[in-house]
Amino acid sequence: MFRLRSFRVCSRRLFHSGAVSRDQVLDQLQTCSAEDQVFDVVGRNKAKLSASHVSYAIGQLWKFQRERPHLLRTIEQVRNHPQFLTLQVLAENKINLMDDASVVDMLYVVLRLQVEHHDSLVQQLVTEAWNRLERLQMATLSKFAVCLSDQFLQHSPLMGQITQIVSQRLDSIQDARLLTPLMNSIFALVSPQLRDALFKKADFLLDQTNPLHFNNPRRVVQFLRNVKQIHRPLLEKCNQLLLQNVPRMDVEHISIILGLYHSMQYNNCDFRLAVRQRLMELVDTSTDPATFTKLFASLGPLGGQGVREGHLQGSVYPYEVTMLTRVLSVLPSPRPDEAVLSRVNAVIPQCNLNDLNTYAMVIAKWIRNDPSYRHNTSSKYVRLLQTLNRCGRERLHGFESLDGVLEEVKCLSGEWFDEMLLEETMVTMQKLIDQVSWTNVHELGVYLTRTNYFCAALMDRIASVTIENIDKIHYSATYSILLPFAVLNYDPPKAEEFFDVCIQHFTPYISSLDPHLLVLFAYALALADYFPEEVVREIFNVDFLAKLDAHLETFPDALNMRIRLRLMELNRAVCLECPEFQVPWFHERYCKRLQKRANSSISPAQQQIHKMLGDVLGGMNCAKVGVLTPYFYTVDFELVLDRHLHPVPYSEPIQLQISESGNVHWQSGSADRERTELPPGARRIALEFLDSKSFCKNSWHMKGEAMMKKRHLEILGYHVLQIPHFEWNSMELSTEDAWKEYLRKKIFSELP
Repeated sequence: MFRLRSFRVCSRRLFHSGAVSRDQVLDQLQTCSAEDQVFDVVGRNKAKLSASHVSYAIGQLWKFQRERPHLLRTIEQVRNHPQFLTLQVLAENKINLMDDASVVDMLYVVLRLQVEHHDSLVQQLVTEAWNRLERLQMATLSKFAVCLSDQFLQHSPLMGQITQIVSQRLDSIQDARLLTPLMNSIFALVSPQLRDALFKKADFLLDQTNPLHFNNPRRVVQFLRNVKQIHRPLLEKCNQLLLQNVPRMDVEHISIILGLYHSMQYNNCDFRLAVRQRLMELVDTSTDPATFTKLFASLGPLGGQGVREGHLQGSVYPYEVTMLTRVLSVLPSPRPDEAVLSRVNAVIPQCNLNDLNTYAMVIAKWIRNDPSYRHNTSSKYVRLLQTLNRCGRERLHGFESLDGVLEEVKCLSGEWFDEMLLEETMVTMQKLIDQVSWTNVHELGVYLTRTNYFCAALMDRIASVTIENIDKIHYSATYSILLPFAVLNYDPPKAEEFFDVCIQHFTPYISSLDPHLLVLFAYALALADYFPEEVVREIFNVDFLAKLDAHLETFPDALNMRIRLRLMELNRAVCLECPEFQVPWFHERYCKRLQKRANSSISPAQQQIHKMLGDVLGGMNCAKVGVLTPYFYTVDFELVLDRHLHPVPYSEPIQLQISESGNVHWQSGSADRERTELPPGARRIALEFLDSKSFCKNSWHMKGEAMMKKRHLEILGYHVLQIPHFEWNSMELSTEDAWKEYLRKKIFSELP
């Protein structure tokens, strides 16, 4: 009996000891099925939470959010919960105890939970991962690179170090799905040699990959999404894999792939035909509104038809209403009824700026298709537009983060946004101007360039931040930072210092840059009247030009033509402004081909000006229209005044030509009247009409291209006079006599 009692006591001790050795906190976390349960466990066990507990708890919070539809997520509520702050503090205190993968995993998750980039936890996690950078496994390094891109740090020196590590370890990467996120993140920083190596490696890995690894279309979609850069052989190989998987694709896959193909300017007829058939099959079997939404959004470019308004009336989620509304707008259908408009009006206040922009385009189409709108200014569409405008302004006024503004507006365009919200956007950005930092100056520069909006305060801030932090900015980002100053023709305070530090930061790496990027960078500098000799000589040599030709062959036609045009314009600028570099003009035949394809018609305003010039100068033969100069500039109107400012009529065509010695001279069409210069005191006048494209969107500030053309025409011997469109079309010049008087003053009073 004693022995039996002893055995039972011993057994209880053994079993109790086993229970104690188990991680009870982890057990509780693993049984959680919602965020509140996680927070409850955290609140009851604060003193017991280890580094692994904190990592697991934060990971669970993201897991629950990720499993929900995007617009049903409650990220803000999670982030504002008191116990989430507890987890953040604990994480900061236990970072040193985490292994490498846990550090990066936590950084990835807290960014997905939209913790601010400047939050101390995010910064400590980035610093800790940076300290461990050399020992990170490739999978962890790949995720870390994605995290840096999420924080707009893709042009940082840290990303440059990751690029070097990838270059050193490229041979060890054996998984295409691991390689492609790295290519997304580091693509802007790699040399052409490494870029080619990355593509070859990805191509090789696709060949070696077991097809069963890609039997899930989602894997192929993710792979394709990561390979955003255009590389035809890789795209063709991906497309073959996708074609094999079309029968297993759902609407979401098809929508994403079509969008990606469109963004890559890749159009494969076999794939489009295959997915069209698949979509028709899905139409026959689908009754769910969400499925119809995605389905008909995909069918739009393929000619789908027949979506029912009843699906829209029955939809309750804003993202469904937005997508269904877009579908209704592109399909042939009667005017939307009141129920549809009511549902749209209800969800507009819940939309972000991208969705609001979508509604603006949809409403504009409804207005065009509804003749009753013209007779009813208080119509239902007007009320919708008023709601749209109000919600857009409220959305902008609510931003407290400049990065948040940039993220939401960077892809927006269209008439509604430009007219209604662009000005408000700039006001919001100026309100947040203190948040302009070295991590977002390049994004802000791109946005100002794209919108053609002149804002001296923001540009001054970009310049000052760049000067102070140039060592933290990756050299490849200097192009997008400089671009608005060149395109919008603005010199900030300390302009020379600003341009000099950018040029000095960029120049040591010119041999490792993509050829087309170097051409664009040099052209931007030329717009701003900067011609660094080392950059010019790097571009205008035979080896570089051969490399550029080969590089451009892989580009889509539109981008190929744009880069070649910029090279011609750079060649022209260097020949005219830096003859000491002795760069030859080698674009004569290229320009002649362009000239043959160009539309030689003149605008109504130019025709009007030409007719009035005849009256002002004493004859139509005193001014020539559309004169082609050396280096292939086109002058709107050319005239010659003698020393007494009397017009010299053109009896025969006269052209500027370049002699074999390189000197610019004038020559008439008649051999016996050839002359190499005008009589003493005579002047050659170029009269240029400047339309709205020559000015910034929000002001009369002249842009860089118009200023560069003026400089070049003056080098060619012209006195340049300019007629801004806003002067010519002003109320003051509303009669023919007023226009003639304007031209008379412009020609005879403004000459020096």
